[in-house]
Amino acid sequence: MSSFAVPMLEVPELIAQSGGETLDLCYQCGTCSGTCPWNRVRNFRVRDIITRAQIGLEGYEGDDLWYCATCNACVDRCPRGVEIVDLIRTIRSIIAESGALPKTLRAVMGSVQSNGNPWSGDPANRTAWRKDCDAPNFDASRQYAYFTCCAQAYDPRNARVGRATLKVLAAAGISFGVLDGEKCCGDAVRKAGGESLFQGLAASNVALLDGVGARNVLVPSPHCLNTFSKEYPALGGNFEVKHVVQVLAKRVRSGALKMTREVAVTAIYHDPCYLGRHNGIYDEPREVLAAVPGLRLLEFGRNRAEAMCCGGGGGRLWMETPVDERFAVLKLREAVARGASMVVTACPYCISMFEDAKTALGLEGVTIADVTQAL
Repeated sequence: MSSFAVPMLEVPELIAQSGGETLDLCYQCGTCSGTCPWNRVRNFRVRDIITRAQIGLEGYEGDDLWYCATCNACVDRCPRGVEIVDLIRTIRSIIAESGALPKTLRAVMGSVQSNGNPWSGDPANRTAWRKDCDAPNFDASRQYAYFTCCAQAYDPRNARVGRATLKVLAAAGISFGVLDGEKCCGDAVRKAGGESLFQGLAASNVALLDGVGARNVLVPSPHCLNTFSKEYPALGGNFEVKHVVQVLAKRVRSGALKMTREVAVTAIYHDPCYLGRHNGIYDEPREVLAAVPGLRLLEFGRNRAEAMCCGGGGGRLWMETPVDERFAVLKLREAVARGASMVVTACPYCISMFEDAKTALGLEGVTIADVTQAL
């Protein structure tokens, strides 16, 4: 007797109701699969996940679901306007409700639930990274409220970036003040399926900013930028949000920020997905770097909207990936081949992924830096 897979007809309806409204737009052209960077290192078919979800076939919730780094490359090229990242997020949230998260992501969610951050950091120590920076607290006299990324608060490598950023902002004459009481913006939490947890984080952060009267928010992380500008408004958080490179580029253009220290280095710039493809910010970091005396700036073969991601988005930062399948490893090898001794980016996740790649490849002669550290 033959056996046939029985579609679960309630699945596509549940996905559509939970945030995946564009599921039915997909007509299975396969552009997403051809675009996805995973296919440079393994066989990964986004289309298969969508097909199974459309007809409710078992397998849409399999291991492949958790590979997506939410880089948005597939969304940019989809001829039907399918919001594939939203589909992946929605399916993950449905799976997460059943408790079927990958083990490492369960630990991350637990830390965020208990500590307000994914790094298992003590909330009382969230501001320790800036204790020697003499940064002013935000009040009504300040233009921007500086919202700290969890990575800068708890990861030692990114904490150094954070301190460099505060110094550069002060030197550039930016009117800003730091906050106390922030929690994770919730980007990775939501993309990994923790929808209810994300809602709580958003409510807490919106209340904090409203409570201090902040209307303009300055962020060092593209993930915070995307969350505040595109996801918080639906939850009552209506703020003008800028990434650090945007305000620095404006100062460079006006002549208010002039770099005088010569930095004799050959650098290559990596476009973070959440700064570039998700938010269209490509020129500003390059303008800032171009103003640095002595710095020679190179480009990757695929850059700007075509850039390959670091692989850390969508919760992948906390998941294990074989060394030869890490996107940051591929990009770091290319950077060296092109003659760069410094990889510059503008995202804490990218910093972490490239630092891990540097360690894995034993490339002690290559420096990984944020834009603010290259000035």
